[in-house]
Amino acid sequence: MFKSKLFAVPTLALGAMLLGAGPAMAHSENGGATDGAATSTSSESWSFQANLDPLNNSGTVGDVLIEGQGNQATVYMTVDGAAETFMDGPFPHAQHIHFGAQGTCPGPEADVDGDGAINVEEGAPFYGGIGTSLTTEGDTSPDSGLAVERFPGGSSYTYERSLEIPDDVLASIVDGTGVVVVHGVDPAVLTEEAANKQSELDESLPNAATLPAACGTLTASQMDEMPEGGADTGVSGGSQGADIAMAAGGGALALGAIGAGAFFMRQRTVES
Repeated sequence: MFKSKLFAVPTLALGAMLLGAGPAMAHSENGGATDGAATSTSSESWSFQANLDPLNNSGTVGDVLIEGQGNQATVYMTVDGAAETFMDGPFPHAQHIHFGAQGTCPGPEADVDGDGAINVEEGAPFYGGIGTSLTTEGDTSPDSGLAVERFPGGSSYTYERSLEIPDDVLASIVDGTGVVVVHGVDPAVLTEEAANKQSELDESLPNAATLPAACGTLTASQMDEMPEGGADTGVSGGSQGADIAMAAGGGALALGAIGAGAFFMRQRTVES
């Protein structure tokens, strides 16, 4: 079944593929840069945000806010309208900060093979390779690009985590080429051809598992202040999100992150 296949995939799968085609660097076990890139000692504060818009007819939307000082950052996300379940479990959603390319989200012209869906290989020239994996716990390097047991799942969720952003990824964010992408699309919204394919990243996976579902370019934040409180890592939402959070050891998300999520969704409604 889909769930058992997906959870059996080695966590190196995405990092070894084309979507990891950004500048190579070594990472420590906690996701920070090692000797592949020096860690910035700057104490300057920064803040970037993105509206996540649907790709591949997914209906997935969301908002992201990243607030940092030097290389240390806290990521806040809310996601809604995502694929909810497949077979007997919540649909896991790999999510990353991509970097090193055009800094844009792909349009219909990116569908080179004409199957009606933009896969990871087709999207990578636009949004770049994985710079940081937005997992709920543990490693945040590209090596965890498909560590689905450590990503949120279900149709809607909120996410908050404090982590280290490598120098080259942070530089990409600052120069406007940092992009947040959420993966995983309900096969029911795809063309028959796309739904019946296997993923180009791993032939044991259905195409829907790794297709980009939502995308947004990070831009300088206009928020006056960050919401306070919240845990360093976690995910919450409906029962599906809670189930995968517990499975990943993430636990319940604190109220601060939920407050941040409410702010983002209100802001998105007003802007729409």
